[in-house]
Amino acid sequence: MKVTIPELALVVLIGPSGCGKSTFARKHFRPTEVLSSDYCRGLVSDDENSQDATQDAFELLHYIARKRLAAGRLTVVDATNVQPEARKPLVALAREFHCLPVAIVLNVPERTCQDRNRSRPDREFGSHVVRTQIRQLRRSQRGLKVEGFRHIYNLSPEEIEAAEIERQPLWNNKKHEHGPFDIIGDVHGCREELESLLRALGYEIQAADNEFGFVVVPPDNRKAIFVGDLVDRGPDVPGVLRIAMSMTAAGTALCVPGNHDIKLLRKLNGRDVKLNHGIAETLEQLERETPEFRKRVAEFIDSLVSHYVFDDGKVVVAHAGMRESMQGRGSGAVRSFALFGETTGETDEYGLPVRFNWAAEYRGKALVVYGHTPVPDAEWFNNTICIDTGCVFGGKLTALRYPEKELVSVPAQRTYFEPVRPLVKPESTALLTTQQEHDDVLDLEDVLGKRIVTTRLRRAVTIREANATAALEVMSRFATNPKWIVYLPPTMSPPETSERSGLLEHPAEAFAYFRRNRVSQVVCEEKHMGSRAVVIVCRDPEVSRKRFGIVPGEIGICYTRTGRRFFGDDGLERAMIDRLREALDNADFWDEFSTDWFLLDCELMPWSAKAQDLVRDQYASVGAAGRASLAEVVGQLHAADARGIPLDGLLARFERKVEDVDRYVTSYRHYCWPTTSLADYRLAPFHILATEGQAHVDKTNVWHMETLARVCACAPELLLATAFKIVDVNDEASQAHATGWWEEMTSRGGEGMVVKPLDFVAMGPNGLVQPAVKCRGPEYLRIIYGPEYSAPENLDRLRQRGVSSKRSLALSEFALGVEGLERFVRREPLRRVHECAFGVLAMESEPVDPRL
Repeated sequence: MKVTIPELALVVLIGPSGCGKSTFARKHFRPTEVLSSDYCRGLVSDDENSQDATQDAFELLHYIARKRLAAGRLTVVDATNVQPEARKPLVALAREFHCLPVAIVLNVPERTCQDRNRSRPDREFGSHVVRTQIRQLRRSQRGLKVEGFRHIYNLSPEEIEAAEIERQPLWNNKKHEHGPFDIIGDVHGCREELESLLRALGYEIQAADNEFGFVVVPPDNRKAIFVGDLVDRGPDVPGVLRIAMSMTAAGTALCVPGNHDIKLLRKLNGRDVKLNHGIAETLEQLERETPEFRKRVAEFIDSLVSHYVFDDGKVVVAHAGMRESMQGRGSGAVRSFALFGETTGETDEYGLPVRFNWAAEYRGKALVVYGHTPVPDAEWFNNTICIDTGCVFGGKLTALRYPEKELVSVPAQRTYFEPVRPLVKPESTALLTTQQEHDDVLDLEDVLGKRIVTTRLRRAVTIREANATAALEVMSRFATNPKWIVYLPPTMSPPETSERSGLLEHPAEAFAYFRRNRVSQVVCEEKHMGSRAVVIVCRDPEVSRKRFGIVPGEIGICYTRTGRRFFGDDGLERAMIDRLREALDNADFWDEFSTDWFLLDCELMPWSAKAQDLVRDQYASVGAAGRASLAEVVGQLHAADARGIPLDGLLARFERKVEDVDRYVTSYRHYCWPTTSLADYRLAPFHILATEGQAHVDKTNVWHMETLARVCACAPELLLATAFKIVDVNDEASQAHATGWWEEMTSRGGEGMVVKPLDFVAMGPNGLVQPAVKCRGPEYLRIIYGPEYSAPENLDRLRQRGVSSKRSLALSEFALGVEGLERFVRREPLRRVHECAFGVLAMESEPVDPRL
């Protein structure tokens, strides 16, 4: 006895106590798939037979079933279910989650049930209970179909023993088909345009001895997918149907139905339909065909499935679209949505129904390709794309190549049917794409609350709710236009504390870290005396509008690692971006990288205006106060010493304090100077983070430095090439050479150096390796920790600092930054990119010592 059930279904076992439901469930289903009412009673009352807990038990069972069905998991309910009232909420659950309810009735004689119950000590109820249950089952069994069950199996004891469960994939399940596909928009009877598009896609239409007289041969094992609405309005509906039917019969195409196709089917089946919206023309054309052809058309349309899910669930094709909760499911509601979408009940100024913009709220992982509502141009919007570009209305016929995500179109030869609504975008929004218009509004649900961001480099990164709130405040109050903020750089971790006399940080510990993580070669880069800056340069204002959605068109931006503009003077920023753009042009980088924009990771000198304010408000005041007070103290101590008062080394101690304060003042003065024009600034780019279509995280750090040096040579008055050395961490001489370079830089007031693995992204035995370890010089650390940090007692205390939290934070922020870059170059919605940028900002509010 073969029992065939859909792969996604709510299976309801029906039968009196003792009929063997639990045994049947254990034999044919996974333990996790079975929800037992007895077990749920035990969970809520510690007694599986407690009838007082029945209501709570079923509430729990329904709750778990709801969660499983929402996740697309087959669910089996093991309860008596002999009353319609017990089955009603289960059928409602199945309908809510667009899956089919399956009834499996175990028809076992009363005596067998009674004997089994008597042999079980936990079944302490009278024989009348089973008798009543069997009577209830017999009364209600005939109504199972009316109740909503689509698959009903009535098994005798012999059939129960011989039963085999076969799980049948849903008709829309094409997850095993990975493409490549050519998904074709609404054709509406435009045969010539369809043939032109197929040829443009590489298909050949060849004569053949078959019922259609030809065969369409695809290129490179590609398959065509029609999004429906093959019929109505156009000049050659039969010709279009012949192409689609021949390709589907040959296995070189699939097709989903459109609302016009279904309307035609109803008419061909003798149903009464209104002869409007082009169906009258279709019927007239079909009248010239044979009855056999019309019958074949009806059978073809009737065989079409509402929607398809391809490529392991990565892409969904439906005529009018498909919500995430409906994808890969089957119900009347799913089919209706696939055909018509969803309307608000209102009509627009043209008398057409106003459709609910489901794509604006779409957050699914699967790419949804659809048609139905004609648009002037196919545009990506929240991982969806409408490819009905109104060919029959004089527009064009469009196909989406997958997985390439390339659009191929052919123009309509003429306007075959005048559209009620003009096929043009309103002038008020013509400058921006639909996605860019939508990105003007931030949905708080996309950034607030605890979030788990999936990244390629570090799997799941958790953002705590409190940190997310802090990030939103920074972004909303201080940040520049969010459309520019596609990347925020991560924090950098220092090395472990050095035990060398007078030093807190030393290159040896940085080298040791990478050696432990099996990174043999590192790149040591000079750390400039400035602020981290992200710079975006566009070739012209049109690029900033098209790619970043910036209107009026700017040509770029320079912002801080927290998303704030560096320059309060727009003219100064424009001058810097112009000069950088000119340097990229002189280096022939636009053509070399096939891009119209660059995203660069840089350091800007001097310190940012905020940092220089900090110098005046904090560092300078500390230096001035220290000098004034210590001068007085040292003067008094000299006078006391002259009078012969024993000071026990007090004078020497305070003289060292004076020296420390002088060093402190000298140190911070290296990092700020007056700025009145662009000539006072230096920009040191060290990463080409992204260009059109590519995030350059697959390159080595040496590639980044050498490539950018070519640009810096084209504008030496502004751009500063970063000095670097390649070091073998397993070679003592190589390490010593780099250490000597570090000592020479820091002795003349330099900040220090950054030690990076040779590869931009490096993996060690424990996963992702730090992308950079900063190793700062002793005098720079004096600014960070205070004038007297180098005193032995203070160094001993500072050596107790831990870097594990800082390192974990740096790795998470790096993973988020790379993820955001890759999402942006894949042209994912801005909210998906901002999820990563918000994550970096949120993690910056973690209570980790900022001086590390």
